[in-house]
Amino acid sequence: MLVFLFRRIAAGAVLVVVVATATFLLLSLTGTDVARNVLGETASRSAVAAKSHELGLDQPLVERYWHWAEQALRGNLGSSWFTGDPVNQSLTDTLPVTLSVVIAGMLVAAVLSVVLGTVAALRGGWVDRLVQFASVLGTAVPSFLIALVLAVTLAVRLDWLPATGYVDLAASPGGWLHSITLPALSLAVGATAATAMQVRGALIDVLRADFVRTLRSRGLATRSVVFRHALRNAAPPALTVLALQFIGLIGGAVVVEKVFGLPGIGSLANSAAVRGDAPVLLGTVVVTVVIVVAVNLLLDIAYGWLNPKVRVS
Repeated sequence: MLVFLFRRIAAGAVLVVVVATATFLLLSLTGTDVARNVLGETASRSAVAAKSHELGLDQPLVERYWHWAEQALRGNLGSSWFTGDPVNQSLTDTLPVTLSVVIAGMLVAAVLSVVLGTVAALRGGWVDRLVQFASVLGTAVPSFLIALVLAVTLAVRLDWLPATGYVDLAASPGGWLHSITLPALSLAVGATAATAMQVRGALIDVLRADFVRTLRSRGLATRSVVFRHALRNAAPPALTVLALQFIGLIGGAVVVEKVFGLPGIGSLANSAAVRGDAPVLLGTVVVTVVIVVAVNLLLDIAYGWLNPKVRVS
């Protein structure tokens, strides 16, 4: 198991390097005059040349990449070209906001998808058809539209929850929960729809398996068969979908953060992309890929816990 985890970590490290390198090259080949953008159109040529030298843009591409990679390996992702703020600090300030919303949304999606998928698989009939229809609808409607509807109804009209802003958890746990509820629900709808269908299909297949019929023939209660045996065997496919949904929600958080005015990593990346702030964009890409690698590693560990055959193999 340790050898397997080491291989997965090594593969994840290679992925981070490849994505970071590709991102660096793409940002370097845009042809944008960054120094001119930083100083403004009225800046003189000498001032632009001095700024380019200060930012290291007059150096060869390989040398610039090597300098950035060397600093990144030491944990220093550089500073913003426009504000001068350290990228590490910007990520430290914004990443908890995004992770709060995404993790809360995934927890809601995990609970609802298990409940809906299990009810659909066990009840069948109109209940199953209703869950399938709701899942298709939830998958088809984009998260930004759901966010707008929730903001208008629950925040503006009913005034139950704040429409914009973020409250730090350390400052006020209650305020933090209120500030992330609507964004988390906006992200949870699509993830619930996709995962619930996976839970339903996997559970139906497991309930038709021979070992389930054997357990029932021995007089075990339906609740015990479903919750102690069937759901555990149906969990791996659902976990795969849930992990993919988690990765997708990190990207979907960009739009949701804009709707609710959250200062998350999505908003940081969006503003950096508009300005052409390469250090900030590189930092957000590296951190996002590291999160994706970590999620996949946790998924492998969960597989090993749920299925002993995976540990043996």
